[in-house]
Amino acid sequence: MQYLGLALVVALLALVVLLVALRVLFGGSWLLGWLRGTFGMLLVVLTAMIGLIAYEVRDYQAIANGTPLATVVFHAQGKQRYEVELQQATQQRSAVVEGDLWQLEVHMLRWSGLAALIGLEPGYRLQALSGRYLSVEQQEQARHTRVPLSNSTAVPVWDWLRSLDWSVPFIEPQTQRVSFMPLVDGAAFQIEQTATGLLASPVNAEARQALKDW
Repeated sequence: MQYLGLALVVALLALVVLLVALRVLFGGSWLLGWLRGTFGMLLVVLTAMIGLIAYEVRDYQAIANGTPLATVVFHAQGKQRYEVELQQATQQRSAVVEGDLWQLEVHMLRWSGLAALIGLEPGYRLQALSGRYLSVEQQEQARHTRVPLSNSTAVPVWDWLRSLDWSVPFIEPQTQRVSFMPLVDGAAFQIEQTATGLLASPVNAEARQALKDW
């Protein structure tokens, strides 16, 4: 709920900036000429950036202390092909992954400065599930080993801003990954946030045996 509300606030801010930009570009006389036009276009660019940030944060969830980020359960659908059940808070979905190993990618948002002082909680979003073959030949021929789990923009906003050497005040985006783990029918793992990163903990006999045999 925190991140949905945050997205709405940021979207409203983007609308205000857009209205100001339109007023600068089309309102009054063009006494200052190109200065007015340049400033207006900068405001339009700022509006686009704020709007993209609002779109990005809408589906993040707050990290609750002592609660796993997600639970993943694997069901064999054929040779080296698995259906994956992902349980995240009250949301459940499924995906199909191929290979001998799996890895989960999670995007994190951490707050600093004023945002942390007012109590905004760190957030996360399941970004992608990847499969990997142990065979080099199979891995080279693999086509669909990475399954997106998010409807984020084609070019993630955080990566784009980082490429421009820009940063958003009070926000520290991160990407974390679970180390590759064995794909085994019936295995279930809990994904937890630790001080050193993400940890996949086995929660049933199949998962514990898979790690023991690996």
